[in-house]
Parts: sequence; C-alpha cells; structure tokens
Amino acid sequence: MITKTFDITGMHCASCAHIIESQLHKQKGVTKVQANFGTEKATVTFDESVTQAHELNDAIKPFGYQMAHTEHDQKTSDTGHDHMAMVEMDGQEDKILFALPLTIATFILMMWDIAARSFSSVPNLPLPMDLTNIILMIVSTIFIFWIGKPYLDGVVRFARYGVANMDTLVGIGTLTAYLYSSIITLLPQVMTLLSLPEYTYFDVVIVVIGFVTLGKYLETRSKRRTGDAIQKLVGLQAKTATVIRDKNEVEIPISEVVIGDIFVVKPGSKIPVDGVIIRGSTSIDESMITGESIPVDKKVEDTVIGATLNKQGSIQCRATKVGSDTMLAQIIHMVKEAQGSKAPIQALADQISAVFVPVVLVISLLSLVVWIFIGTSYIGQSLALTYGILSFVGVLIIACPCALGLATPTAIIVGVGKGAEHGILIKDAESLELLSNVDTLVVDKTGTLTKGTPEVTDVVVFEKAYTDKDLIQSAASVEALSEHPLAQAVVTYAKSKNISLRPVTDFMALEGVGVKAIENGKALSIHKPDRDQTDERITHLQTQGKTVIIVEVDKKVVGLISLSDTVKEGAASAVEALQKRGLSVIMMTGDNALAARYIADQLGIKTVVSDVLPQEKASKIKELQSQGHRVAMAGDGINDAPALVQAEVGIAMATGTDVAIESAGITLIHGDISKVTQAVDLSRSTMRTIRQNLFWAFIYNVIGIPVAAGVLYPVWGIVLNPIFAGLAMALSSVSVVSNSLRLRLTRI
Repeated sequence: MITKTFDITGMHCASCAHIIESQLHKQKGVTKVQANFGTEKATVTFDESVTQAHELNDAIKPFGYQMAHTEHDQKTSDTGHDHMAMVEMDGQEDKILFALPLTIATFILMMWDIAARSFSSVPNLPLPMDLTNIILMIVSTIFIFWIGKPYLDGVVRFARYGVANMDTLVGIGTLTAYLYSSIITLLPQVMTLLSLPEYTYFDVVIVVIGFVTLGKYLETRSKRRTGDAIQKLVGLQAKTATVIRDKNEVEIPISEVVIGDIFVVKPGSKIPVDGVIIRGSTSIDESMITGESIPVDKKVEDTVIGATLNKQGSIQCRATKVGSDTMLAQIIHMVKEAQGSKAPIQALADQISAVFVPVVLVISLLSLVVWIFIGTSYIGQSLALTYGILSFVGVLIIACPCALGLATPTAIIVGVGKGAEHGILIKDAESLELLSNVDTLVVDKTGTLTKGTPEVTDVVVFEKAYTDKDLIQSAASVEALSEHPLAQAVVTYAKSKNISLRPVTDFMALEGVGVKAIENGKALSIHKPDRDQTDERITHLQTQGKTVIIVEVDKKVVGLISLSDTVKEGAASAVEALQKRGLSVIMMTGDNALAARYIADQLGIKTVVSDVLPQEKASKIKELQSQGHRVAMAGDGINDAPALVQAEVGIAMATGTDVAIESAGITLIHGDISKVTQAVDLSRSTMRTIRQNLFWAFIYNVIGIPVAAGVLYPVWGIVLNPIFAGLAMALSSVSVVSNSLRLRLTRI
C-alpha cells in the first residue's frame, strides 16, 4: 500500500469532494480516500499492484474532475497544478471581463423595471417589452451556453450518473428559467393557451450566472491567497550555490549540489543547502525558518540551514542534506500535508454536504409544487406560477454548499501556514484542533525547559590565598584533558571569562571519582565530595539539585565548583503565559526530586513528577487522561516518543535540522519553549475562525433556503428574486474565505 496526494482540478464545492471520495473508494485496491475542497487535493491510499494512478484519474474524469500530472513526481505535480490553476483562472478572468459589464447593465435595467412597476413616479423602460425580451434572450443564450457551460455540464452529469454538485443546482435553476422564458418569447400562443404570465426570466439567467461566476473567480483568488505561506517558503530557497571544484570556486544550480560538496557563502548571501561549517565564523539570520529575528552566531562544526541568510563573515561548509532532505524541503512537505488534512470538526460539514444537494433539489421541487397547487387558490394561476418559478430557481441558487465546504479547510490552510512562518510545524489539522482543547501541558525538563547541558553556577573559595579566577584557572587547566561533560563545562566557563589555561603534567583520570594532575608545580585533585565532607556550603548546593566538585591543592581543599543544568531563557515567562491561558503545567523528569524541584521553583511550576524512566512517562500521561484531563506533552521527541504519542497532542522540541519527528503532532524548530504558547494561541484562533465560518455557513442556508422558497410571502408578501440569491451565494463564499484570511493578521 502507498499513499499519494494528487492535485485535482474541477472542484467547485464540498459536494465535489464527496463525489471524488465515493468514486475513488469504488476502485479496486483503494483503502482510503480524503478529498479536500479547500486545497483541491485528494490523498489516496491504494495498492499500486492492483490500481494505477491513471486508472484513478479515469474513475473521476467522467464527473468533470482531473488529476494533475498523475505520472510525475511531487515537484513536477506542484508546478503542473500551479500552471493548470493559472490557466483555469485566466479562463475565468476572460469570462468575467465579458460578463461583468453585461451583468451590471442587466441588473440596473431589472431594478429600473421593478421600480417602475412599484412607483408611478419612475418612468417605464424606454424600449418596448418585445424588443427587450429579444435582446435579453440573445445575451442570456451566450451566458448560459458559454459563461454557464460548467453548470450545464453539471446537469448532464446529473442526468447520466445521478451525482449532483453546486454546478448542478445552478445549471438546473438557470436552464429552467431560460427554457421557460424562451418558450414564452418564441411561442406566445403557448402562453395564451396555458394562461401563463407574460414575465420572462432572461435577466435572472444573465445576472445569476454573472454573479455566480464572479463569486467563483473571487473565491479562487482568495483560496490561492490562503496558500501564500507555501509560496513564501518555496521562494526562500537559493537558486545557485558556489562550490569548490578542483580548488576553484564554481557557481552551479542548487539542484546540482551533492552531499559532501564544499560550498562557500559570502556575507549577504543565502545558505544554499543544509551543512556544517568547516572554516570561518559568522552570524546567520534564521528568522525565515525559526521566526526569531535575532541573528545566531555560528562557528566551525556548527550546523547551517539552507535558505537562511549569512549576515557577516565568509564561511566554508560541507553539504550534509540536499534536495528533499533539507530542513526547508521537510518544512514545505509537512505544511502541505497538514494543509491538506481534515480536522475532526469538519466531519459534520462533510456529512451535511454529502446529502445537501439532493435535499435541496427536493425542496426546490416542493416549493414549485406548493406554489402552483396551493398558491393558485389564493393569488391566481398566473402569479402563483411566477412565484413558483422564482422560488424554484431561488432555492437552487441560494443553497450552494460552497461556504460550508470552505469553512474549515481555508482556516486550516492559513493557520498551518502562519505557524510555519513562526517556526511551528503542524503535522495535521487534527493536532491543531486538539491543541485548542487541552487543559494540561506536561513538559519534559531536560532539553525542553532547561538547556540540557551542565553549566557552572557557583564558585566558592575556601582559602584567602585564592580568588575565583585562580580556582577556575587551576581546575579548568586540569579538566581540559578530560572528556567528561562536567569537565568540559568547567573549561567552557573558563573560556567565557577569558581565563587562560596553564600546562599540566601527570594527568590521571580516576574512574567514577574525578581527575588529578600536577599544575604549576602543585598536586591538583578535582573530585566528588567525600562522604565525611559535611560542609554546610556543600549541603546547601546539593539540596538545590546541583552537582558539586571539590578542588584540592596539595591535599588541601581550597574551594568548590557547582554545576547544574540551567533554565532556558524565556522558559519562566512561557510557563507563566501558559498558566494565564488556563493550562495546568506539569514538569516530568527522570532527575531526582531535589534537582527537579529546584528547577520547577525557578519556573513557577507547582506540580513535579520526578524519577520517571522514559518508558514510564506514557503511563503517567495515561493516568492524567483517566482523570479526565486533555493532555499535551512537550519533549525532545526522542526518549519522550511514547509519551508524545500517548498524549492528545505531542509537541516535539526539534534541534538542528531534525524537524520531522514522526511521534509528535507539532514540532517547534530549535526547541524554543516560548513557541508552545504561540502554538496554543494559533490553535485557539484557528478553531475560533472555523466555528465562526461554520456558524455563518449554516445560518446562511438555514435562513436563505426557506426565504427563497417563499415562507415570508404569506406574512409580508416577500418573494426572494433569484438574482439576489445568486449575489448572496457569491458573497457567502467570499466572506468565509476572507474571514479565514484574517488569521494572517492575528498576533501570536
């Protein structure tokens, strides 16, 4: 079984997605289908030994849909789909340029005629009615058979295959109005024989098709804007790279760079691919990947990320990841997958859309029948038939399920894209929705809340003959020969204080105890505190969870150095912000209770679970869930993997270029804990937007359909003209997309 995502052309509403899903499900070897109207893509899981991609395409082609470049790779497909989408938009634009002036002119004439019939002060139209009808019939013929061809195709597919979508509704409504009006105009004797009203509906055909087509064009343009984040990410990549070949610098296309190539990046240039610095140092602006505006200092052996900007020094790097393996490529892939996925909240809209069109067809026919058979008794046959036709067409036009289908996917597309721009990678729409509902955040300590590496925190001198600098200089000179992490932390601290190291002799490592050597002619020993060393200064530091090392010179204790994993910058404010948002923050760690409590107190975290083995973390998450909590877990994505999977939402704190952590629903680039707050804000804003969209889409149809059917006529004498139904339908789709686009302006 394989899973592929195909670009689909010809999708116009949520019902289209349902038709595609149902037809593809019928194919042999297909186990799962998910069509998304918002992204115009279909993700299909199928057995290639049973069914080929071109056969899937053949299955949906009769229904007016097309898979773009099914035999090409994803990169080619993306390019092809963009081209096809542009061609489709260009075709719509040509029709709009022709139709819009005629639509507006017809709308004005129609309003004029209505006003003249209602108010004696308004003069009648200057043209005779017979001539007006002939002109309108010619124009409406062009509209229905050229501008409205997709809607007629929908009627034909409905007649042949029994499947209906938005195009079917518009097509049946406008075709009915057109045929009725043509008969009245060309065969007036039929009108006389059946006592039909003289009023024709050519203006309805013209204006409805014009408004609906305009709405679809605006909707397409708006939908393309929701995917701007992807285009921005794609545009970040450098086009060329300067590599060293045969000791010469050669500029080559980015696609020709291979792993192991040495490339040169000069100040002001983009890093072409992911790599490791082998010469030079610089400051790199990684904001396009991480969302952080402060440049990051880089030196030899540090990693660099493709598409980031070299600000200062000239560097040489060795390529470690190219093509689809680079961080940028992985981000683009994750964003595309997430934007194409469905949130659980969309299930209700999908279920309604699946039965929506057939129900609307029934309602429209019932409204026509009721007007003719019941309305005739009260208002006469002529007027009842007129209102019946208006109601029939109006219900079909106003009931377009576009707004319903766009409500969720457009918000997801914008939300996921905005997250990517801020270094928050969302794996799927479900994770984004679930995060908005969590009430408990469990956070791993090491590497998430803390830096994950020991640092010198205290230097205590016992002898007056020594200063802090003397103690560090002696200790670091000896520790420089050790590979122990604590030893390296002491050396790093000395370098940060610009303390020079002195040569030592007779170095010896004492396994499990410490090290010793001769430094400056004196016997120096650095080791753990002995059991009989009960100095209160040592005890005080140990109660804070710090590791203490003793420094002895000629067997005399001259001082001590304490080390500890330190809290990340911004971690305390991030925890406070999360608590203000109503989340209970729990720290979970394998460290001892003293060390855990010391860190938790610095962060303002009240609940601590310590001495937990990696395999026990998932059980602790499950225990919280059994108590009714909705839990998110933030960890480093490696030893926390079981807990990340167990939680409703797993949040991985990625480091370097390791961004595609499968066990997490959300990945935060560079492990910035403050981005958890941003992710929560983003999820809540996105879900709020989706609920707003769904509310207005539902309310629009709940109110619009009965009004179009004529329920207001018995009380207020109001019958909705299909022209206004068409205008309202177009505006409803555009308003939903526009509301989703507001997410781009939301601050997180």
